Amino acid sequence: MAGKEIFKGIEIKGKALWIAKEKILAVADLHIGYEQALNEQGILAPREMFKEIEKEIKGLLKLKPKIIVINGDLKHEFGRISRQEWKDVSNILDFLKKHAKKIILIKGNHDTILKPISRQRGIDARNFYIKKDVCFIHGHKMFAECLDKKIKTLIMGHRHPAIILRDKAKSESYKCFLAGRWKGKRVIIMPSFFPLVEGSDISADFENKLAFNFNLKNFEVYAIGDKVYDFGKLKKVRSLA
Repeated sequence: MAGKEIFKGIEIKGKALWIAKEKILAVADLHIGYEQALNEQGILAPREMFKEIEKEIKGLLKLKPKIIVINGDLKHEFGRISRQEWKDVSNILDFLKKHAKKIILIKGNHDTILKPISRQRGIDARNFYIKKDVCFIHGHKMFAECLDKKIKTLIMGHRHPAIILRDKAKSESYKCFLAGRWKGKRVIIMPSFFPLVEGSDISADFENKLAFNFNLKNFEVYAIGDKVYDFGKLKKVRSLA
C-alpha cells in the first residue's frame, strides 16, 4: 500500500491518512449511494463501488487503528436516505465498529440526513473532531474551534483533489493530497475515497467552495498511484497545465 509521511507523524496510506501515535485512520468522501443516484438519472452504473471501498478499508485495517475518522460525505444523497444508502452505510458502520474502539463521523455537505442511520448504530455525527492539536473538518463550513491557536493541523476533504496529466490528446487523472501551511497551521486536503470518479482538477479554480480562504499555490501535491508521487508545489503543476 502506498505510504509517505507528509508531516511529522502524519502519513499517506493509499487514499487515507494515518496518524501512528494516536492510531487514527482517516478517510473522506465515500459518497455511498452514488451509483443509485446515477441509475435514477438513467445512467447505467454497476453497483460495485461498495465492494471496492470495503476491500480497500479491509487492507487499511491491518494498521489496527483505535480511532477511525470518516471526514464527511459518508453518503451521497442530499435530501433523503436512499435504499442503497440505508443498506451500505449501515453495513460499513457495523463493520468498522468491530475493528476500532471509536468511530468518528464528520458531517459533510451531503450528510444533511445522516443521523437516522448513525444514531441507530450508536454513533453521533458531528461538525468537527479535535484530537489534541489536530482538527478534522469536512471543509464546506468553518468552525471557530478549529481556528483556535492550540490547533496546529487541519485535515479536511470536500473538494476531491485530483491531478490531470496531459500528453497531447491523452490525459490521465489521479487522486491526490494537498499539504501546506496556512496562518501557522499545517493543512491537509484529502482526496475522495470513492473509486468511481477521480475528483476535481487542481490546475483549475480549485480553491472555491472551500470555507477557508486558502492560497494553495505553495501547497505540495502528492498523487496516489502504485505509490505516492511527489509533484512538488501546486503552482508548478499549474504552470505545466
